[in-house]
Amino acid sequence: MYRKFRNFILMSIFALMSLPAQTQENTIDVTIITTLGSIDIALYPDRAPITVDNFLKYADAGLYNDGAFTRTVRYDNDNGTPKIEVIQGGPRLDVARFPAIPLETTQQTGILHENGVISMARGAPTSADSEFFITIGAQPSLDFGGTRNKDGQGFAAFGIVTNGMPVVRAINAIRETKDTEDAYTKGQYLANPVKIIQVMRK
Repeated sequence: MYRKFRNFILMSIFALMSLPAQTQENTIDVTIITTLGSIDIALYPDRAPITVDNFLKYADAGLYNDGAFTRTVRYDNDNGTPKIEVIQGGPRLDVARFPAIPLETTQQTGILHENGVISMARGAPTSADSEFFITIGAQPSLDFGGTRNKDGQGFAAFGIVTNGMPVVRAINAIRETKDTEDAYTKGQYLANPVKIIQVMRK
């Protein structure tokens, strides 16, 4: 009887140890509700505390509400190198932004740009404020040391989609875009952006 109980305990411990890392760590769950459906995301506050706190400030203040996914980047319309696939969203243009945040690199957080990862859009390393993107497929060129950004610092990943990737792919598949004078983003900004109804904690 003792041996059976001991074996049961050992098997339970091994099962817990074999769980994926994202199921063992502390996460904060949020939902992005769009006109095409909902996207559930788990944020990693322990690994990317600055970036998660920044995103939640916008969400909790309702500043993402009535925003939109405005940009879709695919292998067939990407004007950068290496080519990537992402959707980009954020608040309305008239919404006031909080101060930009320092860059938490993937080298610091260990959150790589795998399929369905949410990350902050940026120009300079300390310029990210409200705009974010979600990856379709693994995009290692967006990680620290990747060549997508000339400074080699990559982008600040801070969570992952847990449900709703069909919605992400549906947004990414939209082909109707508007004209832009910027050659880098030509063919990527949606003529009819996909509205973000609400971003809220679950």
